[in-house]
Amino acid sequence: MAKPLIVVESPTKVRTIKKYIGTQFNVTATAGHVKDLPPKEMGIDITDGFKPKYITIKGKQNIIKSLKSAASNASDIYLAPDPDREGEAIAFHTAEILKQKGRNFYRVLFHELTQNGITEAINHPQSLNQYKYDAQQARRILDRLVGYQVSPLLWRKVQGGLSAGRVQSVAVKIISDREREIQAFTPEEYWSITAHLSGETPPPFEAKLVKEDDQKITIPDEKTAHQLMAAVSAEQFTVAAILNKTIRKNPQPPFITSKLQQEAIQKLRFTAKKTMMVAQQLYEGIDLGPGEPTGLITYMRTDSTRIAAEAAQEAIQLIQETYGKEYAQDQPRFFSNKNKAQDAHEAIRPTSVYNTPEKMLPFLNGDQLSLYTLIWKRFVASQMSQALIDQKTVSIKAGKYTFNVSGSTIRFQGYMRCYLSEESEGESDKKKQELPELKEGAALKLLKLDPKQHFTQPPPRFSEASLVKELEENGIGRPSTYATILSTIQEKGYVELVNRYFRPNELGFIVTDLLVQNFPDIFNVEFTAKLENDLDRVETAETAFLDVLNQFYQPFSEKLELAKDGMLSIKGVGVKTEHDCPICGTKLHIKVGKNGPFLACNGYPECTYSRNFTRDEKGNIVPIEPSINSTNGQTCAKCGKPMVIRQGKYGEFLACSGYPQCKHTQSLQTGGGGGKTTGVHCPQPDCTGELVERKSKRGNIFYSCSRYPDCTYAIWDKPVDRKCPVCNAAFLVEKTTKKEGTFLKCLTEGCDYKITL
Repeated sequence: MAKPLIVVESPTKVRTIKKYIGTQFNVTATAGHVKDLPPKEMGIDITDGFKPKYITIKGKQNIIKSLKSAASNASDIYLAPDPDREGEAIAFHTAEILKQKGRNFYRVLFHELTQNGITEAINHPQSLNQYKYDAQQARRILDRLVGYQVSPLLWRKVQGGLSAGRVQSVAVKIISDREREIQAFTPEEYWSITAHLSGETPPPFEAKLVKEDDQKITIPDEKTAHQLMAAVSAEQFTVAAILNKTIRKNPQPPFITSKLQQEAIQKLRFTAKKTMMVAQQLYEGIDLGPGEPTGLITYMRTDSTRIAAEAAQEAIQLIQETYGKEYAQDQPRFFSNKNKAQDAHEAIRPTSVYNTPEKMLPFLNGDQLSLYTLIWKRFVASQMSQALIDQKTVSIKAGKYTFNVSGSTIRFQGYMRCYLSEESEGESDKKKQELPELKEGAALKLLKLDPKQHFTQPPPRFSEASLVKELEENGIGRPSTYATILSTIQEKGYVELVNRYFRPNELGFIVTDLLVQNFPDIFNVEFTAKLENDLDRVETAETAFLDVLNQFYQPFSEKLELAKDGMLSIKGVGVKTEHDCPICGTKLHIKVGKNGPFLACNGYPECTYSRNFTRDEKGNIVPIEPSINSTNGQTCAKCGKPMVIRQGKYGEFLACSGYPQCKHTQSLQTGGGGGKTTGVHCPQPDCTGELVERKSKRGNIFYSCSRYPDCTYAIWDKPVDRKCPVCNAAFLVEKTTKKEGTFLKCLTEGCDYKITL
């Protein structure tokens, strides 16, 4: 009799699962999705109930062949892709592929890849969850309806190659709105006054002026500050009141996905994408010895703070053994979920707290150890005692003026001995001062008054961590989508990460404005959040996915028809600015070319003035004049005019200042190199250049011809000087993916040559 088959999503899990189930089952993997909507068409039949058209993903034919071979004559198939919506879709598609008479399918959910977790899941299989699959399908269909119908509008109205996304465009809008708040912000001056005081015993201390006649005081300028200082310095300072209290601080819950991403970004300087990649490795299994792969954490896509009672009890036992009984809870501490958090998974925690970071040190690389330590400490701290913090607040009177000073000391560390969140650490790093013994009514000596000028600050730009927090608080996206959203909005070229903070570029502003003007609801934060809730309600069987799609599509299709004619077309015309052309006086427009937005005279072709530009902190346009200084006095080989440096799609190059009458250009690099050489000749016919490594304006590495701009050949993958043994192409390219590792492949269309390194 054929063995039952377990089908997982990731090949990495296969070894881990085989370790625990022995030879009772066969185990194979789908390596992600095997079916999806077609890449070059919408693939949704709107007239037939939004029926999706699924096709086999290119390159997955061999995987499907392997699945069928592994299933062989097995009558029982256990479908075990990841326990989320995407995993449910993979399970359904795998069942469709392997379906045959007399074959039974079971859904198993591995929340942790441990002996207990795997055994429990296999012993208690479930049915395939149609509602969860419907929720996944509804999301994919909604994204297709928007992306495949709005993007062509942008191609016609703005520039070819642009794209719109139902959720990603809202994230860009959030960043753009914040940037405009910053640009519109006007700083306001204010002052503070600090009194340096001493009592009967040392040390001296500082107190801040906070009230006048028991009303909050505002000091708008230097003149007012000096008037107040003159009045205050004539008064006797006395201790008016002393308030002592003990604050009891509870630890925070174990991580949910969004909080893990935020903390890893802030503490470890990981990106959200990297955080999820490393967490996936910890979940799928780490070799703790020859043939001993072990899942070290529970499933990492969750918005639930629920934890298993036995896991909490194990943590309490470890705390007693490691820190002492006074640091441990008497009973497990459980945390309630916020709002309508899905409770299918536990919070992110170590599968065993006895796998301490110290014990795991020999088995984990640096990134894995850093993230595991964060998860381990956060979970252990969640079961530790409260921290006790003694706070002293002293109110000091000087006539009708009130000064305040506060100090705190930690009486008992409690959970803080193990873990401090980024927020708590920020609080603990605030300037602390040691206060002397003070008594109410005691006189104090004024040592000096210290005035200080301040200015109000604009709202901060979003970092990856704060953007994840903003998306979470506004209900945009879900735990499994945050990392993808942050990656996509950068890859699409609408925003840039500058010094770890997001800034929209000109194209981001233009596209956001057009989308909001023509689809005010669809690209609205509240509307998108409601749609996310609707998808959750599909998963919990509270509403039908066809109802969600119909309610969305009717108003969307009406707006779409209006936008086809009504959306402002800036193709060729551009967006009008308040700047006048310095040559002819006609208004300058922002136009979008193949190298991005630029300023151009609206009097073209009669006037050919154009410039690249940037914006200052207030959002004002600043034209960038071509540079002649860095060309070492080079002149045009054709007409003799000075050469200037211009910015192109693939970086800077030299161009004749006599453009457009003379269009001569040449590479800015010497020796025809133009970057780190690869030793691979350019494949373009009759081109004598070679491919060199370069960096784009957004910091991404690519490879292009050293003869740019005369030759514009460019690729993203690293070229390798090695002929293809199948089609005899001049070179191969090196690629690295999570699932396949590093390999060489041929770029020739129709040639499937690939070799793993």
